[in-house]
Amino acid sequence: MDTQTISRRLTVRAGILAVLGLITLICIFKLAENVDVDHIMVVQNPVTGGLTWYTQGGIQWQGFGKVTKYPKRAIYEFQIPVRFNDGGHGTMFGSVQYEMPLDVVHLTALHTRFGSPEAIEKQLITTVTNKAVYMTGPLMSSKESYAEKRNYLIFYVEDQIQNGVYRTYQKEVKTKDAMTGSDKTVTVVEISTKDGQPERQEEAVLSSFGIKAFNFAITQLPYDDAVETQIKQQQQIAMDVQTAIADAKKAEQRAITVAKQGEADAAKAKWEQEVIKAKAVTEAQQKLEVAKLDAQAADQYKVAQLRRAEGDAEYKRRVMQADGALAQKLEVLKEINFRYAEAIEKHEGPWVPSIVMGSSSTAVSQNAALPLIELLTAKTARDLGLDMSVGGQKQTGGR
Repeated sequence: MDTQTISRRLTVRAGILAVLGLITLICIFKLAENVDVDHIMVVQNPVTGGLTWYTQGGIQWQGFGKVTKYPKRAIYEFQIPVRFNDGGHGTMFGSVQYEMPLDVVHLTALHTRFGSPEAIEKQLITTVTNKAVYMTGPLMSSKESYAEKRNYLIFYVEDQIQNGVYRTYQKEVKTKDAMTGSDKTVTVVEISTKDGQPERQEEAVLSSFGIKAFNFAITQLPYDDAVETQIKQQQQIAMDVQTAIADAKKAEQRAITVAKQGEADAAKAKWEQEVIKAKAVTEAQQKLEVAKLDAQAADQYKVAQLRRAEGDAEYKRRVMQADGALAQKLEVLKEINFRYAEAIEKHEGPWVPSIVMGSSSTAVSQNAALPLIELLTAKTARDLGLDMSVGGQKQTGGR
């Protein structure tokens, strides 16, 4: 056997071994499959077509079967147009999370009908979410979805995704136009209820497959231009109303404050006058007390003076009784004689006669002034009750 033949044989053997190795490797990978802990795996038997489900993580037997994996939890993000009962349009952006069932019955039903995670999201989750959003729009107006019924919007969508869409009915109601304030009739959609619970138009599709939807969220809800303009105008009106109410309350509060301030000022002025009055009354009372004290002092002074005068008078009376008022009488006599002396001194005519006849004693007795002086002296002494003669005694009686 030549070298060439040997070489060809070795090449063929190497090729066969390589093919066998590849087949072996493929068979090895088809015998078992690793399952992540956050996934579910189903293996379809290549012979019988039976399904084997694995919900636990780890390496699981494949046996050359077809493998399909589903995430235990997934999130669906959406962008869905919505129409409200006032004709306004918007686009709802948001997301909803959902969990796959772990029991074989529901998993088999899902896999049999949809066959893949992408099909479940597109044909089941998307359809149910779109229908829930579509049925929720007519339950409120654009303004309500933006403001007072925002929480209801989220609740209605999430509830219908999980439990089925509502059975609704239409009715006409009268309301006021937010822009013009005039009355208008609009058609609204109401949820039909029974025994206090909303009635459903159809069964809960997700619940029938054991899928649990949760954590529904709206990230944004832009409206069309007309609705946005209307909402802004309504917001401006609401702000103007609130501003007017606030201004009215401020004015009312200012009026109350001014009134209270006026009352306080009036009370202050009143009390200031009361203080002035109290001071005046106090001063008047003080003056009255002083006057009373002065009057009492005057009365006491009067009494004292009267008693002093009475005492002095009594003293003088008793002194006069004791000496017959000798000092006073002598003083009077002295004064009288002084006056006589002045009168005699001022007499221009001669007191002594130029011609004297008889003895000297007779001549002297003929002095015209002497008898007059003696006469007046005697009269004064008699009036005063005095004896002016040598050795004379005090008169004790009257004249």
